[in-house]
Amino acid sequence: MIHYISVRVTAHATEDESRVRNALDLFLLNSFDKGKCTDTGKYVEVLNVEGYHGNPISLLSATIKRKPDTRAFATFVRSNMSPGDVELLRSEMPGRLDDDQMFHLRFDKQAAYDGKVKLSSSSDAIIVKLKIETYPKDRQQAGIIVEELFG
Repeated sequence: MIHYISVRVTAHATEDESRVRNALDLFLLNSFDKGKCTDTGKYVEVLNVEGYHGNPISLLSATIKRKPDTRAFATFVRSNMSPGDVELLRSEMPGRLDDDQMFHLRFDKQAAYDGKVKLSSSSDAIIVKLKIETYPKDRQQAGIIVEELFG
């Protein structure tokens, strides 16, 4: 079971924030309201910060908490990943699940803007953290849940 999902992305000064927002919306529109969301405005928080060299950066983030929405997210991601990405994810699953039972994913921003779900290893990506819920806390059981969701 997924307890919650945190999704965040950075829009640098050299990027069009609306395009970055569209990339983020690919995931959110297919998650909130059981995948029937038409406007993510009330869900996305935008934090404007200044980079090390004074450059403006916008941090866009959202948290998906409702069980039907977390299921919709997992279903959307799994059904839209390429077979190669599914195989890559399957091979990397143990390393992506940390001791706090957070499952870490990164998705390509440009691919998301183009309407595609593509894994990325870049630091400039859509960063997703899924909190896997087990009682009592059990990393092995969390791994089984992740395998069922994405494997």
